[in-house]
Amino acid sequence: MKRTALILVGLLMTAAMAFAVGGQQPAPTGGTQRITVEVFDRGTDGGRSQANNNAWTQWIQDKVRRDLNIEVTFIPVGRWSENTDIINLMASASAPDLCYTYNNAMIDTFRDQGGVVNLTPYIDRLLPDMKRLLGDDPAKPGTEFIYRQRLDDGRQFSVQSYVTRLSQNNVFIRKDWLDRLGLPLPRTTQEFHDALVAFRDRDPGNVGRNRVVPFLQGSDARWGFLSIIYPYWGPNLSDRDRWIYGFGDRWVQMPGYKEGLRMMNQWYNEGLIYRDFPLLTVSDDANNILKSGVAGAFSGNWDIPWRTDGNIADELARNVPGAEFVPVDAIQSPYDGITHKRISDKAGLFIFVPAFSRNQEAALRYLNWLCLYENFHFLQVGNVGVNHELVNGVPRTLSMPAGHAWFMNSPNNIDYTMPMNGVELGNQDLNGRVLAFGYGNTPPEVIANANTISVTNGRAPVIYVAQETQYGIYGQVLSDKADALIAQATIASVADFDRVWDAGMRDYMSSGAQAIIDERSRLWPASRR
Repeated sequence: MKRTALILVGLLMTAAMAFAVGGQQPAPTGGTQRITVEVFDRGTDGGRSQANNNAWTQWIQDKVRRDLNIEVTFIPVGRWSENTDIINLMASASAPDLCYTYNNAMIDTFRDQGGVVNLTPYIDRLLPDMKRLLGDDPAKPGTEFIYRQRLDDGRQFSVQSYVTRLSQNNVFIRKDWLDRLGLPLPRTTQEFHDALVAFRDRDPGNVGRNRVVPFLQGSDARWGFLSIIYPYWGPNLSDRDRWIYGFGDRWVQMPGYKEGLRMMNQWYNEGLIYRDFPLLTVSDDANNILKSGVAGAFSGNWDIPWRTDGNIADELARNVPGAEFVPVDAIQSPYDGITHKRISDKAGLFIFVPAFSRNQEAALRYLNWLCLYENFHFLQVGNVGVNHELVNGVPRTLSMPAGHAWFMNSPNNIDYTMPMNGVELGNQDLNGRVLAFGYGNTPPEVIANANTISVTNGRAPVIYVAQETQYGIYGQVLSDKADALIAQATIASVADFDRVWDAGMRDYMSSGAQAIIDERSRLWPASRR
């Protein structure tokens, strides 16, 4: 990232005159306006068409011309070379009027060089439908999502798209084992624990008492334990504390994490967690154990049993007829008894307007046009009978032959539906139902149920737009130390748990975590304390 920043500074110095000349140009008045719009180029293999010239781009161009009297020309940017491509386009003052990227740091550098438009004066006037579509910001309670990138001084140099799927993790259990034992699906932490004990002691799968794995965990324990430890973070933590301590993706520094991991340590010492889990360093290691039929429960990605890359559900059913993993909503907070979940941040890519654009307002009017249901809905699902069929009123995408005129170059045309990633049907229930059609022969209701459980009582991480330095310095070291600490504390004896954890945390904090916490404490605005 530092190297990219240096390259940007050099290139943007050569483009400074172009930025200055472009400035905050007013939109042309009267007549047809013309804009250029970025689109990711994913190549033409696999049946794809040219990203900037196909049936979809023609549909957009025709309808925008009728609706807004704007001529749109799409400028392809390599999906996997976007950073270099956008840097070069910006440096030569030839970037499209409307651009997007996943690299926010790049936009920050453009901003510091005067290369992007401050969007604050335009949001209310030109982006009202986008504001409505994006809705509230779950990571910044009390604010609207369109203002996610607003700085403390009120300026805003990009707006973000949003992701329609927020599901992240689930806990899964063998329903066939529960049925054999006459046990219901667990609804509390205690019932889940009791089910694991029953698996250990009664071997409902007849796999052999010495082979039963009540709860399977691989070496990535920070992710596998997340659904069980997260409710221990504490529902009453302030937004300030959730942001200050919420850095990275190991979370051992979060208040309450220790007590959640203490329960994992107790389960391990009761023989409920796979004893050699730190040795399962390849995902297939754990997956093969799940498929073999000896494991009773596990936790991980919300849809992992039905993903085609792992194929866990299908191969388990072939190896053990009738075997089935189902998600459960059972792990409660010890503070309020609610099954709190960590859901994904809804933020997607960053959308910006170059300062040298001579068509800034027209570009933003087009962006707002993309936020109207009739426009983004057609782009996402296409023609009935061609791109999709309706199943109980919900569109199910149909396979398209390579080279077909209406072939989608990206899933549901996400490269054209700039404001969002994922099909948007108006509410989470419908969005989950359309999502469920993408899992082969798995019944859609199974996927929809897993999605619902994963987001029930969900809370997004707190996001604060601030320029940090310390995490970039210490992040990798801390990730490695946290992984080791989680494993060591889990397998320690119950009597040694506090000693192992406390020693590991002292090392973790002195290795950079305290510096990150101190910096975040300084950055958090006094007005929100």
